[in-house]
Amino acid sequence: MNRNNNKPIFERLIAVLALSALLLYGCDSKTGNTEQTLPILGERQIVERQVNGQTVEDTAYFTIPRFAFVDQDSQQVTNQTFDNKVYVTDFFFTTCPSICPKMKTQMLRVYDKYKDNPDVLLLSHTIDPEHDSVAVLKDFAERLGVSSDKWHFVTGDRDSIYAIAEKYLVPVQEDAGAPGNFTHGGHFMLIDGNRHIRGVYDGTDPAEVDQLMNDIPLLLKETRHEKK
Repeated sequence: MNRNNNKPIFERLIAVLALSALLLYGCDSKTGNTEQTLPILGERQIVERQVNGQTVEDTAYFTIPRFAFVDQDSQQVTNQTFDNKVYVTDFFFTTCPSICPKMKTQMLRVYDKYKDNPDVLLLSHTIDPEHDSVAVLKDFAERLGVSSDKWHFVTGDRDSIYAIAEKYLVPVQEDAGAPGNFTHGGHFMLIDGNRHIRGVYDGTDPAEVDQLMNDIPLLLKETRHEKK
């Protein structure tokens, strides 16, 4: 695969990483209090809609498209699995000899902190579906000692996995010269209940994962407000 094909993805990722370091502040119209919130990342579009017979412009925020994969329990995992949930997602492969072990150590920290919160889920996509079958992912999850209700390890059609990685702004490609024959971004993406990207974090850096775990309550609070 030509490395240049992924250049736009890397450029977009750099831009998003710069934005993810910033926090936006909103004002509660009922109380007048300023509250900390997370930005909505990704490309935005201006769309027109009709309101009382008049055409008005509105901002459409980027959303993760619909998906369907199979997890370590042979259960279908779709976007509906995460409706009204906060979830953290990444891309890996079980035979990865480089960054994946570090990533899984850090994701385990997120798992341990939020394992008793039903509104927080984890989603890991294999980028080597030819090797990482359901049985392989099941064994991998069991060795980590995690619950499949909380942390979904999914496989599926290779092209579908690589396409969704691009939507998450995570570069993924086969590379015969790389350790394990694949290269991929080591980022954790924080996604809200409306499939918006709300944060990007280096999954190999404990300090950034600390920030991720501190940001999750902001989205949980936001989600609770939306449910009212």
